[in-house]
Amino acid sequence: MSDNSSSVHSVLDQIGASGHKKVVYCNDPDTGLRAIIAIHDTTLGPALGGTRMWSYSTEAEALEDVLRLSRAMTYKAAITGLNLGGGNAVIIGDSRKGKSEAMMRSYGRFIKNLNGEFITAEDVGTNTKDMEYIRMETTHVTGVPESMGGAGDPAPTTAKGVFLGIKACVKEVFGTDMLAGRSVVVQGIGNVGEHLVELLRAENVQVYISDINEERLQHVARTYKAKPIAADKIFALNADIYAPCALGATLNDKTISKMNFAIIAGSANNQLANEQVHGQLLLDKGIL
Repeated sequence: MSDNSSSVHSVLDQIGASGHKKVVYCNDPDTGLRAIIAIHDTTLGPALGGTRMWSYSTEAEALEDVLRLSRAMTYKAAITGLNLGGGNAVIIGDSRKGKSEAMMRSYGRFIKNLNGEFITAEDVGTNTKDMEYIRMETTHVTGVPESMGGAGDPAPTTAKGVFLGIKACVKEVFGTDMLAGRSVVVQGIGNVGEHLVELLRAENVQVYISDINEERLQHVARTYKAKPIAADKIFALNADIYAPCALGATLNDKTISKMNFAIIAGSANNQLANEQVHGQLLLDKGIL
């Protein structure tokens, strides 16, 4: 009893420390669904956030990720002036082989039971087809296909936002927003990363790419004439810009010590492993 009690208190302590309103655990043995929905804040409106599917090593790791992601969404919504709060969800499992229509529809029913308190969309490991399945069970989902009245895949728009952010940073650091001749490391070439590579190559940027999916890595390298780099080599690369577009926490003690980049600008959430410590390290190194 004491072990279970301490475990529960640990979870509740985490939720309380990060200021979360609600955390919902979803379990459906019939479809294999194991998910966590975290609602951080609904002061400005219903919580909006993506649904990520990832092979987390432990439930504790999944909880930590969803708490950080949902908290970040609160600030994203507020800073952009949206009447929305912050939330996020994670599904524990391998998106390449563990997904099914039944699983996503089951997950959609869990969202429906929240009565509009949480609105979801794509994230790492999910796509517009998954949103279509969720939409069959609840209206509280965005990023559904255009054929269903939605805006479709948000990745191109996200990539354009990152691209414009890179141009703004380049102007701040180098005095001009011309990208031709600059070098960029794109870490993670999923939907957003690949679209970003396309935009950068159109501006004659030298692009280095890294991804855990070797097949996709080679495909993007061939398609856009980008240079693939091993994951353990990217942080010491002599390039102008690092664009993290996969999972978070790639900026940490180990990686920052190797970096010679002038700018870090990417689509990944929670890029700093520790906001205070690693933000200061980047400032000390003069990295924007």
